[in-house]
Amino acid sequence: MSDVVERTLSVLPGLLGQHDPGVGPGGAGGPGRVSATSRLGSLIRSITALTSKHEEEKLIQQELTSLKATVSAPTTTLRLMKECMVRLIYCEMLGYESSFGYIHAIKLAQQGNLLEKRVGYLAVSLFLHENHELLLLLVNTVVKDLQSTNLVEVCMALTIVSQIFPREMIPAVLPLIEDKLQHSKEIIRRKAVQALYKFYLIAPNQVQHIHDKFRKALCDRDAGVMAASLHIYLQMIKENSSGYKDLTGSFVTILKQVVGGKLPIDFNYHSVPAPWLQIQLLRILGLLGKDDPRTSELMYDVLDESLRRAEINHNITYAILFECVQTIYTIYPKSELLEKAAKCIGKFVLSPKINLKYLGLKALTYVIQQDPNLALQHQMTIIECLDHPDPIIKRETLELLYRITNGQNVIVIVQKMLDYLKESKEEYAIINLVGKIAELAEKYAPDNEWFIQTMNAVFSVGGDVVHPDIPNNFLRLLAEGFDDRKEDDQLRMYAVQSYLALLEEEDALYPQKFLQVMSWVLGEYSSLVTDVDPEVILTKLHSLLKKTVITSETKMWIMAAVTKIASHTSCSKIVDRLIQEFSNSLDTCMRQYAFELKHLCEDKALMRNLLPFDGSCNDMVDASLSFLDGFVAEGLGRGAAPYKPHHQRQEEKLSQEKALNFEPYGLSFVSSVSSSGVTGRQSPTGLSFGSDTSGNSAETGHKETNTLKLEGVRRLWGKEGYLPKKENKVGKENEPQTVSCGSLLGGQVGDPPALRSDQVASLSEEDKEKQQLASTLFIGLGSNAGVSLMGKADTATQKFKRKSKINETQSSEEASDFQNSAASDFGPLLDTVPINMEDCEGDIRTRLRKASLCSSDIVEDNLAFETPQSLKKSGLDDRLPDSRLSQSSLFADSNIEIFQPSQNAQCESASKTPLVPCLSEELEELTHSEVVELCQSDALALYLCKVWTDDSLLLVVFVSNKTTSALNAVNLVFEEAEHFQILESTAYQFPVIEAQNVECCQKRVWMDKICTQGILSGSVNYQSEMETRLEFSITLSLVDFIRPMEMTTEDFGKLWLSLSNDVKQNIRMSSSQDSLPAALSTLQQKLKLHIVDIIGNEGILACQLLPSVPCLLHCRTHSGMLALWFRSPCSALPDGLLYQCQKVMEES
Repeated sequence: MSDVVERTLSVLPGLLGQHDPGVGPGGAGGPGRVSATSRLGSLIRSITALTSKHEEEKLIQQELTSLKATVSAPTTTLRLMKECMVRLIYCEMLGYESSFGYIHAIKLAQQGNLLEKRVGYLAVSLFLHENHELLLLLVNTVVKDLQSTNLVEVCMALTIVSQIFPREMIPAVLPLIEDKLQHSKEIIRRKAVQALYKFYLIAPNQVQHIHDKFRKALCDRDAGVMAASLHIYLQMIKENSSGYKDLTGSFVTILKQVVGGKLPIDFNYHSVPAPWLQIQLLRILGLLGKDDPRTSELMYDVLDESLRRAEINHNITYAILFECVQTIYTIYPKSELLEKAAKCIGKFVLSPKINLKYLGLKALTYVIQQDPNLALQHQMTIIECLDHPDPIIKRETLELLYRITNGQNVIVIVQKMLDYLKESKEEYAIINLVGKIAELAEKYAPDNEWFIQTMNAVFSVGGDVVHPDIPNNFLRLLAEGFDDRKEDDQLRMYAVQSYLALLEEEDALYPQKFLQVMSWVLGEYSSLVTDVDPEVILTKLHSLLKKTVITSETKMWIMAAVTKIASHTSCSKIVDRLIQEFSNSLDTCMRQYAFELKHLCEDKALMRNLLPFDGSCNDMVDASLSFLDGFVAEGLGRGAAPYKPHHQRQEEKLSQEKALNFEPYGLSFVSSVSSSGVTGRQSPTGLSFGSDTSGNSAETGHKETNTLKLEGVRRLWGKEGYLPKKENKVGKENEPQTVSCGSLLGGQVGDPPALRSDQVASLSEEDKEKQQLASTLFIGLGSNAGVSLMGKADTATQKFKRKSKINETQSSEEASDFQNSAASDFGPLLDTVPINMEDCEGDIRTRLRKASLCSSDIVEDNLAFETPQSLKKSGLDDRLPDSRLSQSSLFADSNIEIFQPSQNAQCESASKTPLVPCLSEELEELTHSEVVELCQSDALALYLCKVWTDDSLLLVVFVSNKTTSALNAVNLVFEEAEHFQILESTAYQFPVIEAQNVECCQKRVWMDKICTQGILSGSVNYQSEMETRLEFSITLSLVDFIRPMEMTTEDFGKLWLSLSNDVKQNIRMSSSQDSLPAALSTLQQKLKLHIVDIIGNEGILACQLLPSVPCLLHCRTHSGMLALWFRSPCSALPDGLLYQCQKVMEES
């Protein structure tokens, strides 16, 4: 720490006055410079000499008091103000508020010379956040400095704009920054690109019209400007990679020049040419080449060159190699590159350096879905990492094991996770690991006993930091039950017996959430255990209530359990004692529970009706609180503020606070919950915990749905045991035996593998233990065993199969229709198609549900997946090992293997002219698009027509049978989209489509989340000689969901005043739009807006986003410009419409 202080003090003189005018060498220039240095230096020395936090606070408060008096004095010079600002910056950095100096920092940036202005801008960037109200006072200063002829002032203005700038003031400086893209100095152009990148992050729609200038920046003659533009392109390609495929060649060329050392030597780092630029380009190429053979082919050579040149033993070259490996496994695969990437991973994993070993484990975790045999090659190293002294290595190893868990190794892997959980003291690690254990426990539990014991360990070790969804959804699993009533009762009985045994221990202390789980289970299902007297259970609960460590909330859970148990007993002395004790309690809630219990016990019949056995799922709460609609409407009519959801209030609260948030993981946990749909894994807790330390989690989630071709893969584990030197024998081996729960409890993990005599003689006891552990951890990953990764198909039947008690009222016709289409609808999410088709003979049932037991938007669906009868009859399952796997299916985002049919099996009607579909007479009268082709195969073609109705966008999909025979069971499925909502079922089944005939279906769509443009994807499955799947995508824009909103000028005025979210922008009018009516007419025709009124050079328009989100527009013309002012209750809608208006005006 002392070294840091000394280095800080040595640099401060240069910051404070080394370049002040009039200050010569040796300090000539007066005492001002000496005073500045000595005062700050003495402050730092005084703070470092203190021994307590209290002394530091006292000293800082004295310093702030002195500074406040100095900056407020009218005689303070700008030179002295600069010195005070530096000291205020230091106090602020220590965490002490100095808000009295904020306005003086802005004044210093406005009035000072270059050095004083620089300190003022620095103080403003550190003091204020981009939503601070004082930033408005800086806008004019920034505009003036951007127009200055002094390069230093322009650089300072561009720097402050790229750091903090109010979103609503972007139009004021955007034209000036656009002009700076053409500046002769490269530093100005580079800072201008950085400012535009900031604008793109906070208001992307306001810079959509200058994308061509981004392309010019990418081709700039200065490498720094080009490098700055890559940040913008990386962000835009993440959001929409298909729109930038044409730039792949440019990015490849740039990377070739960088790798070849064509950039100036200033970009080198430890003799490595521009390493951060290489990393940025590799990430861009990975996004562009994903699942695209043509684009990936362009980058194979440069990736090979990058791997070859990154041979210097330095940390930065390891980073480049890691990005190369990720890119190679992300794009469309090439065998030579995959082999080289696997060698790189092997070098990392086998390295004795901890950092490289961690990097290897991280890379192995990322690529395990594509190549599970990499884990087999390094299984002994992975075993050693489980006992590594570094906790980060152990955590990443557990993450890798989590990815390869299946029904055969779940017991051992979960035990390893629990062992690490007992040692860990880090709260975030506990939360993350507890979720993973709970997820694996439900998905792969071998029996009820193991499942309950595992969840007990989770609640005991995880403590009260466990996320609330985990106990909630565990209780929901018990409440809803499974398909077998007998299985339900056995699980509940074992849970009750387990909790009674735990409560027998007098001195045991359990977390509050665990006690709440116990109370709920005992209250609901204790009556199932007939050999235990209810009085005994009530006595145990009564003893819990007496303990001082029990919180008030837990006591309420216990009282609720007592009430439920009392409803099944005639009379109880314990209940009477509880009523007497808590009727006079100081806790109002406990007193209320006691009075309720007293009155219920007086009427047992009423008590049994109110508290039926196993009735936790019978009553549904009106989560929308529709009975309050009248009250809400009346309040809004009187001027009350509309309700804001919790997340919106949280965002507003954060925007009003300081820019730094010192509460880690507080808000990021929601995003991890919402990512469950990406990873394709449904946890028992309703959560899908991705890797906290592995690579790109979103990328990994998509890769989990890939299928693997395992023919010819060398096996390292077989019937004879671990075979590190022995090639795989020809022929099928018996599947490894599943490890039983009893063997684990007995201290053994299955029988040890049969080793050769020479191996046994040479192996030590420790090596034998490691190989025995390897045999249980990596079971199921061989080529002859069913591959069961977390994103792959699993042949083992899931132990706990949810039975919904909510949607049982649905008609059998709807359920059947949904079942037939579910396989393609949720295919990428569920991954339930096994690799060996004979294993698909039995029904595999999967349950989808929402996260929280208390959530209002609970969704439970029953899905049944069965092997099509036509597959069985044709004997395709027998020919499966000999079938040739389509190259495109190896890394496609689908879990359905596509087989190439033989030439004689192709449809004979491929050359026939396709049938042309047309709309019905009723739809022809409505506004609609042309009928366009979506996709086609030899047997079937899909067409689309958009119909813009008043209340929705109607998608009419035509399915044309091009063959000479009928097609049966054609399933059309739309995937769930982030931005769109399909009002009806996402699936539709055509029972039969006659030969040379066209059928159609209609789907009504709303925009659920506002975007300028989005993709709605889907697929169609049909059965001819074999099951075939075609994928398609539909591009939808914001304009498709905009409808005119008719109203009077008076209504417009009232609604205008009630809306708070607004956006302003000036647009240049073309020569063809020389008048306001002409411009408004263009907007009316292209964007479906309603012109309310035109008065002079002003006009007002109104529209709505379906179903009923209004947006108002005020227009005014002046000096050839059209000033647009949007207002809407939705913050994103004005930005989207502004972009559409800019696009329309430019095109016209």
